Amino acid sequence: MNVFENIEFVGIITNKNMERNKDLMQEDRLLKVVDKEKHIRIFLATTQNLVEEVRTRHNTSATASAALGRVLTAALLMGSDMKGEKDALTLRINGNGLAGTILATADSKGHVRGFISNPSADLPSKSPGKLAVGELVGKDGNLEVIKDLGLKQPFIGTVALENGEIAEDLTRYFMDSEQIPSLVSLGVLVAPDLTIQAAGGLIVQALPGADDHVLEILENNIFQMGSISNMMESVICLEDVVKRIMEGLDYSIIGEENLSFQCICSQERLGGILAGLSQEELDETYSEQDEIEVTCNFCNEVYHIHRANIEEIRRKNTIKP
Repeated sequence: MNVFENIEFVGIITNKNMERNKDLMQEDRLLKVVDKEKHIRIFLATTQNLVEEVRTRHNTSATASAALGRVLTAALLMGSDMKGEKDALTLRINGNGLAGTILATADSKGHVRGFISNPSADLPSKSPGKLAVGELVGKDGNLEVIKDLGLKQPFIGTVALENGEIAEDLTRYFMDSEQIPSLVSLGVLVAPDLTIQAAGGLIVQALPGADDHVLEILENNIFQMGSISNMMESVICLEDVVKRIMEGLDYSIIGEENLSFQCICSQERLGGILAGLSQEELDETYSEQDEIEVTCNFCNEVYHIHRANIEEIRRKNTIKP
């Protein structure tokens, strides 16, 4: 069905719309929707604030921001389908392009963290209003989805990249690894000053026995709305977007989450990791210094960890209860 062909948009917003977008800024949210007859389900999210926070933390270029923003949004959309408190989904992409590895990890409560290996990497746009994400990511590599659902072994699904545009690659992943016909749309708008003015995503999935007529209605509605980027640029209420997508269909909103960037790093956590090193590795790490500086890949927070703290952790760990 045409409705399950990929659409993905990313652009550069003009100065004249920047002030308007600041006024329209809303909380990052995700809605889960099904039609009354259960032919399709939808995951829809707006992610401008968290993508902007990650851009600020990693000081990403325009194209790197768009690529990382897409992956963060996709991880949240996919992770929202998990049920367990400790469940986690990791989306990792490496197309052997200038971007290097792009990775995002989301939990079942709407939290996400992520990074891009080369945040300053950038490429000129080949067409007006469209950043060269596919070229920056590359297509000589894989997209990998890791689901840790509390079982003995995590589920790992891997597909070869189609073109590095991410949404199209995820469409292939859903079909090849999960056998679910899907539409994936991801968008990020970057202002001339590199701030994120809009970001969001949409996943539509056909449920078993989906009626062709329902899919045709959905297809027409989505394509009349245009790009997800422009949609999120002016949205005030996410429920209004759902109404437009589902026009002509009875539906229910079955889930809602607030979304945010959240890292799990801490002084104690990093200290525990260092305490797990062998004495030889620890001596080599600290060399002649009593303190080392550790930077978290996910949030770019800098920690200063004293050797005495490590020795104290080790001492406590050797004390038997």
